[in-house]
Amino acid sequence: MKIVMAIIKPFKLDEVRDALTSIGVHGLTVTEVKGYGRQKGHTEIYRGAEYAVSFLPKLKIELAVSSEQVQAVIDAISSVARTGQIGDGKIFVSPLDQAIRIRTGESGDEAL
Repeated sequence: MKIVMAIIKPFKLDEVRDALTSIGVHGLTVTEVKGYGRQKGHTEIYRGAEYAVSFLPKLKIELAVSSEQVQAVIDAISSVARTGQIGDGKIFVSPLDQAIRIRTGESGDEAL
């Protein structure tokens, strides 16, 4: 089992969710986050005053999947979240030692 964490642009969420659903992934967690990478923020003008926005709004998607699904999940997220512009995001994959469904007590892949 693996945890897949993706940082994406907020307007790509519906496309990513639809792509994941189409490959059989039905559970995910979404968190609104702020950050920067190579983009290093940008400047905006508000009421005539220019100011720097150092941290840009992003979404963090986390999902637990079986090891066999990892590459399909990466491909699905990458294909729909890519705009070709700087700031498209990143995908991180980490090992998951144990998963337990609280309602039934199922564990391992059955809990996913």
